[in-house]
Amino acid sequence: MLKEVSVFIMDVSNSSKEDIGNELSEYLQQLAIDIGKWTQHTVVAKVSHRAGDELAVVCSGYASAYTLAFYISRIWKFIDHKPYFGLSFGDIQADLSTINIETWIHPLMKQARNANDYLKKQQNRIQFRFAIPRLSGNEGFTAFSRQFETLLNTSLTLKQEQMNEQTGIQSLVCSLYFMLGQQNKVSQYLERTTATISHHIKQGKTHVILNTFYDIVKVLDSLDAQNKYRLIDQLQTNIRQHVIRHLNDYFPKERRL
Repeated sequence: MLKEVSVFIMDVSNSSKEDIGNELSEYLQQLAIDIGKWTQHTVVAKVSHRAGDELAVVCSGYASAYTLAFYISRIWKFIDHKPYFGLSFGDIQADLSTINIETWIHPLMKQARNANDYLKKQQNRIQFRFAIPRLSGNEGFTAFSRQFETLLNTSLTLKQEQMNEQTGIQSLVCSLYFMLGQQNKVSQYLERTTATISHHIKQGKTHVILNTFYDIVKVLDSLDAQNKYRLIDQLQTNIRQHVIRHLNDYFPKERRL
């Protein structure tokens, strides 16, 4: 029986330009531990911290890898060294829980690597790119994998342009609103008025950015015939609960502009 999975390979921009190698490596080690906590009892996930500034993740469900990648991008610590993600999804024969990600060879890993390498070569780099295997199947999205890939990447490019236009405070408010879900909670945490937070949300196009994320997740999730219990909803709940419990660690005072 085929198993539905998704993959990302993450790299960090400009990681060799400053002396942050040790700090970044420790940060990624902790992030790998956090992913394990986020996915526990929800989705099966295999995580590998490679070559200092690379993280590879394979997890059950078509939408899981992109969901994890977007959350990572919103809590990311190094503002001048942003992560970027090559993504893929599809079916595998093996039981994911038995896979050794360090040695696993599969077309999905190759596609995620191709997407990551594409981003690596771009000057005006976006943070997310999908590469979907060109399968021979004639059912479902596999019959239109190239077209589907184009639509996904176009949406991600447009979303990236909107994120790039955000100021520092607008980006921070967007991230906190994403985690906390209410303007008044963001207001309390940042010690700003609700009107100020509302202004930053509107000017920073927070709702457009987040709704694009939700729509992509919804589409990927809808393709996953085996996901009968809406595990992506539970995954997002788990991540948010974890982040909220450690909110000052993810968004410390020095980030409160």
